[in-house]
Amino acid sequence: MVNGRRANTRPNPVSFRVVRKTIPLRIGFLPVNDCAPLLVAQEFGFFKKYGLAVSLKRESSWRPLHDQLFYKELEAAHVPAAFPFLANLGVTPARWPCVTGLVLSLQGNAITLSRELWDSGVRDAASLAQRLARDRGKRSYAFAVDLPFSSEYFLLCQWLRSAGLAPLSQVRILKVPPAEMFPMLKLGYIDGFCCGEPWTSLVVQAGAGVCAATSASLAPLHPEKVLAVREEFSRRRADEHHRLIAALLEACAFCDQPENRPEVCELLAKRQYLDVPLECIQAGLMGSVTPDHSPLNSLHGLNIFHRHRANDPSPARAAWLTGHLHRYFRWRKRPVWLDHVFRHDLFAAGQKLFRVSAQQSGNENALSQSCEFF
Repeated sequence: MVNGRRANTRPNPVSFRVVRKTIPLRIGFLPVNDCAPLLVAQEFGFFKKYGLAVSLKRESSWRPLHDQLFYKELEAAHVPAAFPFLANLGVTPARWPCVTGLVLSLQGNAITLSRELWDSGVRDAASLAQRLARDRGKRSYAFAVDLPFSSEYFLLCQWLRSAGLAPLSQVRILKVPPAEMFPMLKLGYIDGFCCGEPWTSLVVQAGAGVCAATSASLAPLHPEKVLAVREEFSRRRADEHHRLIAALLEACAFCDQPENRPEVCELLAKRQYLDVPLECIQAGLMGSVTPDHSPLNSLHGLNIFHRHRANDPSPARAAWLTGHLHRYFRWRKRPVWLDHVFRHDLFAAGQKLFRVSAQQSGNENALSQSCEFF
């Protein structure tokens, strides 16, 4: 704030001059709140500031993003943080070298229960275990996540295990695209789900379910979404990749400023992006999903885009993911490529451009934010 007015955080289009490409970079994204940095960078001119032309493409689930990255129909994509590891493992439909130089967001998921479960007395994993014991042999229970072996999957399994439940054997875990969670829950095909916003808020405000836990309480500051690229792209088109990281770093900083959140919410609500009621997006980024403002149901502050050194794909963040993956794959010998998926060197190159741009434009606010990483 300067003299009672909001500081100008919009980019100066002449502060960073580079040779522009005539063919735009094609970047895919999933329709969840934490795609915000990509939309902000496009709509508010951050890509243009760094000399990039970008075409954004919305996809409903991770599978189209995987296929288009694999077949080089996309240069980059907003994906779950475990995605690059899964691509290198070959757990996805194809095995290929995938890396990330940027974490786009931390935490941001919620575990949602159907209204039927909630009304029957299920409030947490322990009461769910009691319900399963009473219904043994009568019916089965199913929860959903968007991507197997993602942070959503890890958090849901952690929540179930906290009450002694065995994921997959006692509770089925289905793969469902984020935008389909609400109708699947409402129609009774699933009993709950773990997913990013705004889909929990949509369910809660429609009266079809209740938020039982959030990733902020289950695994604070865990890596949630990253910018994934082919390793070949990061090597052969390094300059573009570094500028892409720099532009998104600045957009992430913009998204994490409280005074910008209303504008970010309005952008996300547009038809070509999330296409959901503005109130549902605001609940996840600006306030509580219920009138009582209870800590349990409040999703305020779930998504972290820039604070807490959020954007660095550090070894510690990689270790959180690979530790969970090891639980399922039980490597006899730790694969050497694990250390080359989360690339701090790529992040550092983009961070350097971000700092140079902030100095050239005289944007003290952006410069002070970039210094948080040092």
